[in-house]
Amino acid sequence: MNYLKFILCFSSMIMVLSSCEAQIPIKEQQIASAVMAAPEEKRADATVMGFNDKNELVIIKLGTNELICIADDPQKEGYNSSCYHKDLEPFMARGRELKAEGKSREEIFDIRAKEAESGKLKLPENPATLHVLSGANGKYDAEKGEVVGANLRYVVYIPYATPESTGLPIRPLVPGGPWIMDPGTNRAHIMITPPADN
Repeated sequence: MNYLKFILCFSSMIMVLSSCEAQIPIKEQQIASAVMAAPEEKRADATVMGFNDKNELVIIKLGTNELICIADDPQKEGYNSSCYHKDLEPFMARGRELKAEGKSREEIFDIRAKEAESGKLKLPENPATLHVLSGANGKYDAEKGEVVGANLRYVVYIPYATPESTGLPIRPLVPGGPWIMDPGTNRAHIMITPPADN
């Protein structure tokens, strides 16, 4: 009898734990939400990477323009989708690989820096933009066809740029003003964070 109770309790616990795991949205919903980070005129033709039933990041839509969009990870709190210029893909893909290997933020920075300096890691030859749509309480509203509770920010990568080469400050001078982050490094970029709507 005790054995039967144990089995029933164990089965119930497994069902509760399984229901706590975030469900992977269908492909069409991932695509629709991911491209919301892109400029409207670029959305239809963007390539989209989303999550399969094993929670692996894979291409779920092959596009024809210069943007690659990453769907929100349903296993993480809040909302975060992004779209970036295809010339950033080697840099972004390498970062994902190193993160999957368990490397820390500092290790990823150092490894990519060394690989960029040696020429192993190809960096954009021209300024390349990353569009990020994120919010701690954000979510995709399928009925409205929009992401709610999230805001856009823009990151323009200019490898090795400095305040002197761009005329930009190293911190925002006004709310949402542009500034340069990680100046002089392989991941130097201009940050533009418009004041939040939500």
